Amino acid sequence: MATATPLNSLREEQQIMSTLVDVLKQEQQLLVAAEMEGMPAITTKKNTLVTQMTMLSAQRHRALGRAGYAAEEVGMDGWIAASGTDAHEATTLWQALLQHTREAKELNRINGMLINKQMNNTQAALQALRPAHAAPNNFYGPGGMSTTLPRSRGFLAG
Repeated sequence: MATATPLNSLREEQQIMSTLVDVLKQEQQLLVAAEMEGMPAITTKKNTLVTQMTMLSAQRHRALGRAGYAAEEVGMDGWIAASGTDAHEATTLWQALLQHTREAKELNRINGMLINKQMNNTQAALQALRPAHAAPNNFYGPGGMSTTLPRSRGFLAG
């Protein structure tokens, strides 16, 4: 059995993060086009990728700790410096992972703003459907006309 090194998970992490960036770009396109029917599939993909990234990151952290480095992102620099023949590949993968992570974070921030905009537009559209002087018990009837439900007077026993 091969010894687990940070490089083992780093390859897969970089690939998954690159895929996550692509999914976030797809999400952004759907949000800009207001095509909400595609959002559930995108959300499922994102959740799967984030779960995979979390597991791989934890695996890399454990490998760093076993190798005598800080079991977190800051340990990568020391491990890369001491990794010898794998240093070039590790540096390239690590830098690509960091770049994709920054890009994913920014895309996620922008997508969050687009989602808020969609929610505001939806709220405004719903508000426009309500009559300006509508009572809280005002509803639309089957013919699309506004109706007011009579107030319940309760039951009086005589």
